[in-house]
Amino acid sequence: MKLFIPETQIPPEGILGPSYRRITPHIYSPEEIVALMKAAGNLTPLNGLRPHTYSTLFGLLTSTGMRISECLRLSNYDINLSSGIITIVQTKYHKSRIIPVHSTTIKALQSYINKRNMRYPMPGTDAFFLTEKGTSLKYHKVLMTFRDIVFKLGWRSKIGDRGPRIHDLRHTFVVRKYLEWYRKDEDVHKKVPYLSTYLGHVNVSDTYWYLTAIPELMAIVALRFENFAMEVHNV
Repeated sequence: MKLFIPETQIPPEGILGPSYRRITPHIYSPEEIVALMKAAGNLTPLNGLRPHTYSTLFGLLTSTGMRISECLRLSNYDINLSSGIITIVQTKYHKSRIIPVHSTTIKALQSYINKRNMRYPMPGTDAFFLTEKGTSLKYHKVLMTFRDIVFKLGWRSKIGDRGPRIHDLRHTFVVRKYLEWYRKDEDVHKKVPYLSTYLGHVNVSDTYWYLTAIPELMAIVALRFENFAMEVHNV
């Protein structure tokens, strides 16, 4: 392209992060997110805390793009419902940050707190997410539960098959945010640094690592490039 349009910019080597091969992430569709949330809400015991814990956890991962480890380390003191702010303390790379969350997320968190406190008004832990027994939720247990849900939904046929991962919710958050910006015709390049800070990345290249091509995104990008090429041709 640079041979025909000298003004074409070629990104410097390494701007998109390391060149080693990664597992292609699964970008969840809105329908899949709904199915995941519904399945989490149907976990047993239906009258227990477990369905509320997992549906709230998956909802928080989806709406904020937080790392699963960050969600599980949240304490009751890290969530300020009145200001709509979540504080993430000493996470990956030993960084702390604050993230604003949508009012609907705050409403869901408040609902979970109400149900959790009715069941365990004085738990023996400050952890935000509790198990059915009132203890802090553990990473390996979440992965096992997520795997069981994925099997029941038919997204994986057997153990060992590649399929949607819980970490792919973070990838989905990034891709959907790009898609939102493009649809609003916003300057994506100016937005990325803010997204990088929100996600807790040290380098912007770490954020680009999460970007995956999906049909909706590629259609918008292709249209933009076509319009750009026509403008250059008409100059």
